[in-house]
Amino acid sequence: MKKIIILIILTNFFYLQKTLLANVVEIKFKIQDEIITNIDIENEKKYLFFLNNKLQDLDKSKINKIAIDSLINEIIKKKEVEKIFDIKKNNKLLEVVENNLIKKKNLKNKEEFKQILNHIELDYNNIKQKLLIEALWNQTIYKKYVENVVINKEELKSNIIEQFNNKNKKFTYNLSEIFFSQSAEKSIEEKISEINESIDSIGFENTANIYSISNTAKKGGLIGWVNEFQISKKIGSEIKNLKIDQISKPIKLQNGYILIKLNNKKETNQKINIDEQLKRLIKNETNRQLNNFSTIYYKKLKKNIDINEY
Repeated sequence: MKKIIILIILTNFFYLQKTLLANVVEIKFKIQDEIITNIDIENEKKYLFFLNNKLQDLDKSKINKIAIDSLINEIIKKKEVEKIFDIKKNNKLLEVVENNLIKKKNLKNKEEFKQILNHIELDYNNIKQKLLIEALWNQTIYKKYVENVVINKEELKSNIIEQFNNKNKKFTYNLSEIFFSQSAEKSIEEKISEINESIDSIGFENTANIYSISNTAKKGGLIGWVNEFQISKKIGSEIKNLKIDQISKPIKLQNGYILIKLNNKKETNQKINIDEQLKRLIKNETNRQLNNFSTIYYKKLKKNIDINEY
């Protein structure tokens, strides 16, 4: 009986010791006056899994790198937006961004969102700050670069009219993307080959998390449902020939290349308002160009900031 009691005590001791060790906080990175701990990295993984569940299929080292890069990205952006905005006074913007995420994740309301975060042991207020930082970063980029956006409205309008007149059937598409640019280390052919090998190995969504420089990267590249008249003529001509789950060849755009995956499509009988579709197409093209400027500006900031690994 004594041996059993001793065994139970020892078992409980080792379990407690293991639990305590698992919760030891270790500093992994320091970005100027901000730190990233092992706990931060684990929480970031949970958040990224929430955004793109397929990430869990990757090996641990890749998941770890994606989480670390995501946290570094957030800290650098936070430092920049704090120069312009008071984060504590942007509740209206936060509400809009939060509602957009709830809608994209097909959740009923904010309470369901909170319950899911609680279930995966994520702090609701921390996630709200993440959403707000990204939204304020986008506002920063808009103010800084909107005058550099170049759009030919007449050409876009004529493309919409041409598409509309030449089609008996009209579709909406559910799309995902990987947007990438050429690096100094590799030729574009090598980069494309590397991305295609990654898609074959770990899938499109996980490859988007690793390689895409678009804002959709954290969501596995998911764009969602898009009316065909909201897509540029260049991209639209590639999409129309794709089958479900098929991926386009690399499409050359300004400042980079894009791969488009067709997740689904459906025929629509809705009437087309040319002016309304033009507004949406202009918005999509503006966002695409601003995303390019965002990537360039972020890389510039990152070069000038101290990142120390421990």
